[in-house]
Amino acid sequence: MKRRHKVYLKLNLLSLFCIGVSFISITLAWFAYSGISTVKTEVDVKAWNIEFMKDSEVVTNEIVIDVNDISPGMDPIVEKVSIHNRGDSNAMLSYQVASARVLNTNLENEEEGYLVDLLSHDLPFHININLEDRFIEAQNGVSDFSVSISWPLDSLNDERDSKWGNEAYKFQQEEQAKQAQDPSYTPKKSLKIVISVKAEQFIDTEAAPDINYNVGDLILYDVVNNQKCETLSSTCLKNYVLDTNNTIGDSTVTLLPDLYNDYSSGTYANYDTLLSATSNSWGVTTRALTLEDILKVIATDNQNSYLKRDGLSDVIIGNLEYQDRLSKVIEKSKEYNGLFSFSNEKFPYLSSNKCYWLKTEYSTDKAYAFHRQDDTTTTIYGNDKNTSCSVVPVIVVDKANLTV
Repeated sequence: MKRRHKVYLKLNLLSLFCIGVSFISITLAWFAYSGISTVKTEVDVKAWNIEFMKDSEVVTNEIVIDVNDISPGMDPIVEKVSIHNRGDSNAMLSYQVASARVLNTNLENEEEGYLVDLLSHDLPFHININLEDRFIEAQNGVSDFSVSISWPLDSLNDERDSKWGNEAYKFQQEEQAKQAQDPSYTPKKSLKIVISVKAEQFIDTEAAPDINYNVGDLILYDVVNNQKCETLSSTCLKNYVLDTNNTIGDSTVTLLPDLYNDYSSGTYANYDTLLSATSNSWGVTTRALTLEDILKVIATDNQNSYLKRDGLSDVIIGNLEYQDRLSKVIEKSKEYNGLFSFSNEKFPYLSSNKCYWLKTEYSTDKAYAFHRQDDTTTTIYGNDKNTSCSVVPVIVVDKANLTV
């Protein structure tokens, strides 16, 4: 049997968060408006004040986060910075990996999202980045920026782990030798990542986030009369926004009806019939709820959403936005009797004591379903197709019906 090699890596994560809230340059201290409709001798200047908080303390544009050790099987480490908009203008946030170095290799690719995906999935350890909200309102808006670091004990890739471990050991020896020859030399860390988070004045472009439809937002909607409503009834239902990035340019919004309503139930073979039985009297566009729908939502939590497989370490689901990463993670879940889990507290609208089918097959005799595992966790798992579970329709609503 091939011996599994594990390497223990010490990092001072100036490495990881050199990142710094290099974040938003302090040069953005003031923002001057330039959109003048008439000729004037005065220009309105509004305060642009973005403040960063870590552990209840105000931090500067350089944040050093010290982590003594990372090693296989470690408990995930999470570092978080709260970004506060104390200025007079609404702001939109975005981030990108400006640079990344692993040992002596600079990881470079100009394609958007590539480095974020690589760090999340393609190294023995996983670095997952999350920006909670892209929009922060003037005066009191807040968004959390977090990075989680984890190293599963089992990666299913012994050859890669051994190669990476040997190269890491060689790198550390070379850096120590350089310092021995020149005591003034500061050894490089094994890993250095710089993340740039940008704050800009919020402008209503089609690509900008639609602040009226954030994922998880509650919307009351009459599913029979196809219109917004204000009082709960047999037709006016609670619904939750299922889109993780609904933009101003999107003409529709996807909603998930409250799981505590009564819906048709039965075996997976009767999914389409069950779906129709629930929604045939509704006046809205409906479709089936899929595994992809839920995974996109729960993957936004880089701390408590896991892929779990028998005999292997739990792995944080990670970023799913790049190319075909979502389908790859689904295929990975089918190995070793895999399932997904997420926090009930974080996603209460996806948690129910009843089991619900997803219109996604797990295997020949199983399909994905989900239900609350315990007080803290809900699981998405492969369920025998002959089991009886409920079916909830997803509704697709024209935004014009929500602005009346």
